[in-house]
Amino acid sequence: MGIIWTIIIGFVAGVIAKFITPGSNEPSGFILTVLLGIAGAFLATYLGQAIGWYGPNDQAGFIGAIVGAVIVLLIWGAVVKKRA
Repeated sequence: MGIIWTIIIGFVAGVIAKFITPGSNEPSGFILTVLLGIAGAFLATYLGQAIGWYGPNDQAGFIGAIVGAVIVLLIWGAVVKKRA
């Protein structure tokens, strides 16, 4: 159930992160944004557990997932601009 919850939170976090991330207005598609948001939620969960903010069975909260999604979107934007 934890992975499903992370995916749901990542979906919402990806949509919100798309609106608040500077420079992410270029069209990248809804599906890609959602997938990057889910990746951000997993990143936030992993980093939070590694740092000790979350226990072994805890997932990132909503704010943590948004921060993770913003980080992933910024990295994605830098990689795409570098290739272009």
